[in-house]
Amino acid sequence: MAVASLADILAIEHTALDRQPVPASTYAALQAQAQRTPDATALRFFLDARTFKHTHDWSYAALFADITRTANALHELGVGSDEVVAFILPNLPETHFVIWGGEACGIVMAINPLLEAAHIGELLRAANASVVVTLAPTPGTDLWPKLASQLPDLPGVRQVLWVSLSPYVGVLKGLALRWLAWRARTATPGVKIADLRSLIRRQPGNQLKSGRQIRAEDISSYFCTGGTTGLPKIAMRTHGSEVFNAWSMTLCMHPRPPGQVIFCGLPLFHVNGQLVTGLMPWIHGDQVILGTPQGYRGAGVVTGFWSLVEHFRINFFSGVPTLYSALLQQPLQGQDISSLKAGLCGAAPMPVELFKAFEEKTAVPVLEGYGLTEGACVSSSNPPDGERRIGSIGLRLPYQHMRAVMLDENGLYQRQARPNEVGAIAIRGPNVFAGYLDAAHNKGLWLDIDGQRWLNTGDLGREDEDGYFWLTGRKKELIIRGGHNLDPRQIEDVLQGHPDVALVAVIGCPDAHAGEVPVAYVQLTPGSPCTTEQLAAFAARHITERAAIPKRIVLVDALPVTAVGKIFKPALQQREIAEVVRQESLSCGLSDVHVEVVQDPRRGLVAQIRCAQQREELALRLGRYSFHVKWLE
Repeated sequence: MAVASLADILAIEHTALDRQPVPASTYAALQAQAQRTPDATALRFFLDARTFKHTHDWSYAALFADITRTANALHELGVGSDEVVAFILPNLPETHFVIWGGEACGIVMAINPLLEAAHIGELLRAANASVVVTLAPTPGTDLWPKLASQLPDLPGVRQVLWVSLSPYVGVLKGLALRWLAWRARTATPGVKIADLRSLIRRQPGNQLKSGRQIRAEDISSYFCTGGTTGLPKIAMRTHGSEVFNAWSMTLCMHPRPPGQVIFCGLPLFHVNGQLVTGLMPWIHGDQVILGTPQGYRGAGVVTGFWSLVEHFRINFFSGVPTLYSALLQQPLQGQDISSLKAGLCGAAPMPVELFKAFEEKTAVPVLEGYGLTEGACVSSSNPPDGERRIGSIGLRLPYQHMRAVMLDENGLYQRQARPNEVGAIAIRGPNVFAGYLDAAHNKGLWLDIDGQRWLNTGDLGREDEDGYFWLTGRKKELIIRGGHNLDPRQIEDVLQGHPDVALVAVIGCPDAHAGEVPVAYVQLTPGSPCTTEQLAAFAARHITERAAIPKRIVLVDALPVTAVGKIFKPALQQREIAEVVRQESLSCGLSDVHVEVVQDPRRGLVAQIRCAQQREELALRLGRYSFHVKWLE
């Protein structure tokens, strides 16, 4: 049945979940669909957006066979159910082989390939990874050098597997890549390196050699999480949580026939890329278009997106607000995009004005949803067959419960929030993860509500009378200005309504008197002549709470974003702290002060300062601020 309202969700839940056809593991889910539609196309990959019509295709039978072969290759390397296989890869078909084949064998850990080498090393040590899969030496990429620099300090890594681009390039380029690999291998004689494709070619693709019977409660994956805080934690997820989330998402997307075409442009180290544009379509019989190793960041993908839609007859894609803003700048030049049924927006709240502008230009409905790594991926979504309430994150998924709750000053549950009363968003259901790998990170994570364990998401929001949820902010992002709790989103929504604003991010700047003051960073639409003075006047006219009017507005060419495309506010906060230090230094008459703001795993943002003279006076001035300071000799 189609989900159009909360009543439809309650009707689905009249059937107990244990009577629903939910497979026990990701491997079983993929196997079931391969048996149902073995010859249907499951995956199409193109290496370069300039030649997107040249694809490498897999049927469901072929995809499942390669996943099985990968699991068997890892088993032959000694990987057990409690061992960690980490991957540092771009978006490639082999990335999917490693994700789902690795989960059939052990625990798979996704690592952002854009991280610095030392950070990658820290994560591999924290997870105690025994096998690492990365891109073979390739011109224009630095994945292998970054990993190689860390291997001497990773005694737990007993095997490195390389993924080569050779199958996707011409003969001459393939030979050049093999020569580079040979040189790199001879330069690291103490490291066990093997080519992934060479290993899986030797393995059977029809059954698991391990004979493993995977249970729903078995740990399937580790994900580094923490959003835009810059302080990643390692979340432990189960097979049951991932399969349930993908299955329940398909319920909310019905009725739709199998064979829909889904575009994957978000990175596969992210839960959205893996589940929304991977496991979910593949347990429904859909076709996934994997567009370039860099996804949406690939040259020509965004600028040529409407042509991709027309050629592949794409029905659905998933993105973040920055992607929709970028697509809004791409002109429609006669391309037929009538195949597009909807776009899903998640990972960050979508500004209402951007929402309206995109739908007005393209006539493509946007389904705003909400989810978090700790909840597998998606917890709620606006219904495609029901009322889409702009600015809302929609209705909860079937069998996953969601509430706005009131907490006391110690973070303990007091009561359920009344309709439209803002509280902490909490979820409970089969999609909720097993906790963080480091037990210390689980402090304050769980709420006891009527004897049941609920996950405190850290988000603030409300539920209306019809079961629609509305995010109002994140508790940790609140700006506290002289006792006023300011939600950055209320300021961002106002500025986003200005016709010349493409994107905006509001953060708290340290202030000696008020604690924090709001500062708005604005990215204008291309060619806009708008000034900060005009924006400040606009904000003053439309922001009703005086304390929420930005102290400053800063124009930037582009806002910093994560690899997923979420605005990365810590980079802006680092900039603000550094500027405070510089201004206070000048007030002391100091011109030779050097400052670098870094992210400390325990203390958060720390200003590292080198100052040859008058340190005492500067230290006294900086003591009025809440950020941490480390003095360097």
